[in-house]
This record gives sequence, C-alpha cells and structure tokens, in this order.
Amino acid sequence: MSPWAIARRKFFRNKLAMISSFFLLAIMIVSFLAPYITTQDISRVNIGQMSLEPGGEHILGTDKAGRDVFTRLLYGGRISLVVGISCTALVILFGTLVGSIAGYYGGNIDTMLMRFTDFVLTFPFLVFVIVLNTILFGIVDGLWVLIAAISLLSWGGVARIVRSKILAEKENEYILAAISIGCKPSAVIIKHLLPNVLSTIIVQATILFATLIVAESALGFLGIGVPQSIPSWGNMLTASQEADVLRNKPWIWMPPAIILTVTILSINFIGEGLKDALNPKSFR
Repeated sequence: MSPWAIARRKFFRNKLAMISSFFLLAIMIVSFLAPYITTQDISRVNIGQMSLEPGGEHILGTDKAGRDVFTRLLYGGRISLVVGISCTALVILFGTLVGSIAGYYGGNIDTMLMRFTDFVLTFPFLVFVIVLNTILFGIVDGLWVLIAAISLLSWGGVARIVRSKILAEKENEYILAAISIGCKPSAVIIKHLLPNVLSTIIVQATILFATLIVAESALGFLGIGVPQSIPSWGNMLTASQEADVLRNKPWIWMPPAIILTVTILSINFIGEGLKDALNPKSFR
C-alpha cells in the first residue's frame, strides 16, 4: 500500500476523528444552507419580541433586539467558517511560498525573508486590526478587511515550519539528482520538495483552521471583528458582556458558545487524527 493509502486507513480507524469529521461536515452543510432552513430575517429589529425564551416560533428564543437566535446562529456559522477557511487558505499559501523559497535558496534570500517573518510575528495583531478597521470602515466590506488583517499577520509560523522541513529535505539525494540534471528551482520545489512536506502542511492547516476561527470569534466578542450587522458566532457572544444577559438570559449567548466550542474541539480532534495517520512511526 502507498503511504497515503496507509494514512487514509489509519485515519478511518480513528473513531474520534471520524465522528468529528462528520460533525464538522454537518455544521458546514447546515450553515451554508441556512437560507433554505429558516426564513427569519437576521437583521430586522422586533421590539415586541425582545428577549423571548425558547419555544414556539423561536426554538432558541430571541435576542435583546428581537432577532431569532436560531437563524442568527446558522448565518453566524456561515460567516465564521468562511473567515476560518479563507484565512487558512491564504495563510497556508503565503506561508508555504515564503518558507519554500527561503529554505531552498538559503543565504541572503533566506536571511531577508526570515527577518521579515520575524517582523510579522512580533507585530501587534490587535492594534493592526483596530487601525485597519478604522481606516477602511465604510470603504471596503468589513468581512474582507478582517480576513485580510488576520491573514497578513498569521503566516509567519507556517513559513518557519515549511522552511525547516525544506532545509532538511533538500539535502536528500533525489533533490541533488534533480538539480544535477537541470531542473528549474520552481520545478524542484513544486514537484519534489512540497509533496514530501505536504503532510506537515495539512496538519498545520487543521490547527490553523481552529485557531483562526477562535481569533475571529475573539475579535467579534470585542466588537472589532465582523460588523454587528452581520451575525457571526463571535459577535453573537457580545451580548454576554451584560450581567443581566449572562445570568438571566442564557439562551442568547449559550448556543453560539456551545457550537463554537464543539466545532473547535472537532477540528482539533481531526488534526490529531491526521497527525497520527500521517506519522509513519505511529501504530494507532
């Protein structure tokens, strides 16, 4: 069996990872099919239905503006997942590009790219997001500002990991043979080096996916993430900052808190399953 076939079999045998995969897939399907599941308006303020308890027409109750919590939960999941997936894709793409070039060429190119990476890693994330949101508020869609801000400051760790793997891999004989027969650097990186560090990139992507969803939720909770007019799991939790809601109206903040927690746990379990499956020394 090929290494990928062995990894696939090991992953399918991991019950916790498989259950988590099905749960995450279900959350994605339900979130992206939200317009077909519920017809409630996600932004309409209804003073006559403020803070209603779960039951009847509103199975999870309403928030302080009279908006249906279940509807906002579904649409909020779509926004949080879009942010997580988009940021993960951009971070992996840019981090892999920088790490591959730095690791393969070495020398001054490596030094320059790694010093730039150090600068990105030490840049104050929260300050940058606040400033960027303030400058671009009303000019660009706030969701894409958030995706750009998170992605620009999150690729440094991936670049370092990919660089270290490329540095170790490029000393192997098959890489030296490819270079000796005249393969272009781009061909060596894409066809020979990256396929052999792909398992590391996949595992890192799952970890980042969970981390970036948490980052979006934290920014939304602080009121500097996705605009309040667009529901996300993070800004739905903003209501819990009020003592009355936190103590007496748990249906407003507990659904997004629970679904966010379970989703993050599922992604982490999937990541652990992939890590074990792609590790040739693992017998699990």
